[in-house]
Amino acid sequence: MSSRSKSAVVTGASSGIGEATARSLAEAGYHVFCVARRTDRIEALATEIGGTAVTCDVTDAGQVDALAAAIGERLDLLVNNAGGAIGVEQVTDADPEGWRRMYDVNVIGTLLVTQALVPALVASGAGTLINISSTAGHDVYEGGGGYTAAKHGVTAMTGTLRLELNGLPVRVTEIAPGMVRTEEFSLNRLGGDQAAADDVYAGVDEPLVAADIADVVTWVATRPHHVNIDSLTVRPIAQAAVHKVHRTT
Repeated sequence: MSSRSKSAVVTGASSGIGEATARSLAEAGYHVFCVARRTDRIEALATEIGGTAVTCDVTDAGQVDALAAAIGERLDLLVNNAGGAIGVEQVTDADPEGWRRMYDVNVIGTLLVTQALVPALVASGAGTLINISSTAGHDVYEGGGGYTAAKHGVTAMTGTLRLELNGLPVRVTEIAPGMVRTEEFSLNRLGGDQAAADDVYAGVDEPLVAADIADVVTWVATRPHHVNIDSLTVRPIAQAAVHKVHRTT
């Protein structure tokens, strides 16, 4: 990494939005630390984009400390993307363990990584912190109680950080995607049922894809540093709201 290169950390970089974001930021000139649990995937990605792979479970404080040590004293951009949904049960039928896992990954993972890397963002003199939330962080819907609760937590944390870091050279942004078709999100949420995962997007003309969100992340990160994009909601044109999706079939 040259002394002139800007550095970026992207968590959840082994697939989906995180993987696409790592590629987009590398194209924009960042040296990207590709962070995820699946070593084989992030090593292949880092080799492809000229970045650095760091295996890390963001819910493990010891591994997050090791991540901070690997990054060093200076960091320009942190993209907290690691997260996910589990299950579609109603609140009265939900498995508490699934809720705990969603809260642990989406909220506590974001908290641990942020705590570990904010000093390096400050040290850069012009740091940017982007949290990937969801429209589920702003609305609720049936079958989404645990996920919406977790993403509301990310939204609240992001707004609080913006207040608490005010006066320091760190911008804080929340990006809230709506319907994004990726290879794993709905599949993981629905317990590996590929047919059910495909049904989520059935009849939807051009749902967003990971590269669309990656493009937004890169745009936010490359604004002049005095410009802070507080929050961006990004949906496909077919989706007017969480409950309002136009389907052709």
